Amino acid sequence: MVRRVGILIVTACALLLTGACTKKTPTLNLLVWEGYADPSFVRGFEDQYHCKVTASYMGSSDELVAKLRGGSAGNYDVISPSSDVATSIASAGLAAPLDLSRLPSYSQLSPQMTSLPLVRIHGQVFGTPFVWGPDPIIYDTTAFALPPDSWNVLWDPKYRGKISVWDDLSTVYMTAQLLGFDKPNPGQLYNLTDEQLEAVKKKLLELKPNIRKMWSTGGELTNLFQNHEIVLAMGWPLMTNQLRKIGFPVGETIPKENTTGWIDHLMITAGSENKDLAYQFLEYMIQPQTQKKVADVTGYTPANPQAAQYMTAGQVKSLHLDDVDNYQKRLYFWQDVPRRKKYNEIWNEVKAAQ
Repeated sequence: MVRRVGILIVTACALLLTGACTKKTPTLNLLVWEGYADPSFVRGFEDQYHCKVTASYMGSSDELVAKLRGGSAGNYDVISPSSDVATSIASAGLAAPLDLSRLPSYSQLSPQMTSLPLVRIHGQVFGTPFVWGPDPIIYDTTAFALPPDSWNVLWDPKYRGKISVWDDLSTVYMTAQLLGFDKPNPGQLYNLTDEQLEAVKKKLLELKPNIRKMWSTGGELTNLFQNHEIVLAMGWPLMTNQLRKIGFPVGETIPKENTTGWIDHLMITAGSENKDLAYQFLEYMIQPQTQKKVADVTGYTPANPQAAQYMTAGQVKSLHLDDVDNYQKRLYFWQDVPRRKKYNEIWNEVKAAQ
């Protein structure tokens, strides 16, 4: 009898241990831009909520949309679309409307960000602003006596085979801006006519001899500079930040024509099965302490200006948190592109041309 009781106790304990071992750790799946799942801030969330965060990275806004429309939406819980596709993602029902009462830090975000209609559909909000920044000229300072002051430098024959541009529609926006199609209405960059798109195509075809390679990830552009394959590019502050950290002589500037810029949002996908954890992640990511850590990694400007209290005076200045209004006048933030299919046709024709 005693032996049977002992066997039952051991068996029960084994079952309990097996159950404990097989209990799954909650996992949050992200599809985001590079730098948005860095361990320096994501690990704190994992520790706080006893979960695992896994991240996949996208190379362009169109790649994100293609994955969501292709039936992969259920594979991801949180996405970080830029402002030129955020509206279409919300309109297509690919993101879940947000209950802002579950995001206490939302009220701290910059009014310039939250007042935009990018993610508001029929009175509902589908995303929270996260970070924003420009598409600047990035250059090897050893190749220039003075910082380049115009986008025209990309077309200079002396840099044949020595520049890079992003394999993305932002290169179309930049070229349209150089051609003056942002006058008098900057929003025209995102709704160009057929005639204007043809002019952009012609200008981009003239650029091709200077292009060493089009980059698709931030790490790819960083390597092109580091390997001295290029001296000039249109990029992101992330790459400038990465190159400075390894001691590369890099400069970054906004030319006289000004530049386009983006506002990245965090959204919860409509198909997410982890919405409670996703809400906790969004709240964590827009808190000022986390926003400061994101800025440390990316060099992007946080949507929560209260992050400034955790920064040095130099970092506040470099991120333009001390002069947001004047700085943003030089950035024409990406907007929804109603004729995105046509833009992509033009861009693909440029890429295919010999």
